[in-house]
Amino acid sequence: MVKMPKPLNKLKIIKRRGKFVRFQAHSFMRVKPSWRKSKGIDNRQRRRFKGSAAMPTIGYGSNRKTKYLLPNGFYKFTVKNVDELNLLMMQNQKYCAEIARRVSAKNRVAIIKRAAELGVRVINKNARLQAEESE
Repeated sequence: MVKMPKPLNKLKIIKRRGKFVRFQAHSFMRVKPSWRKSKGIDNRQRRRFKGSAAMPTIGYGSNRKTKYLLPNGFYKFTVKNVDELNLLMMQNQKYCAEIARRVSAKNRVAIIKRAAELGVRVINKNARLQAEESE
């Protein structure tokens, strides 16, 4: 049994801003909160008046060093079968495996077993596994 790896360098992830909400989504039930750019000719938000909500711009982007980085310090790699785990053998301090959603329960057990041998961290190893009944 190989010891589970720790991330090579654990960086602090800084989010620059929360979610952007669509203009007047709080006022009307028919306007969903998912972001849409304002396009009206008299729209305060599009014209960037003082006191109106901010719009997404390139300045709100994530830091390049921490973009796509998970809170546990690893990058995610989706695995569909046992053979794809071999790709992570040398990169197990940078990437962790995520078992794809469509993988069957039988193949999940094989992937988890092989990942333990290779020392690759699996982030969703308990998904869709039923507890074995003890008799």
